[in-house]
Amino acid sequence: MYSMEVRIPFPSEREAGIAFNSLRVEVEPGRSKVRRELTLQGAGLTAQFKAEELRNLRVAVTNFFEHVILATETIRQFG
Repeated sequence: MYSMEVRIPFPSEREAGIAFNSLRVEVEPGRSKVRRELTLQGAGLTAQFKAEELRNLRVAVTNFFEHVILATETIRQFG
């Protein structure tokens, strides 16, 4: 089994909370065979990924970062 943990710091707890609430509704499709767990601690967001195949892990993490970028750009634009 392959795993990866990503920690993303935000400037404030408020921004971390907004990102967390935006990202937690994005569920990994059943066919992806990847488990993702999000946790929020203060101004930091942690994502843990586990997959049987490395390719599936790579795809899930890439998609996650695309959503993180979208969330942070939206927060920046609208506060």
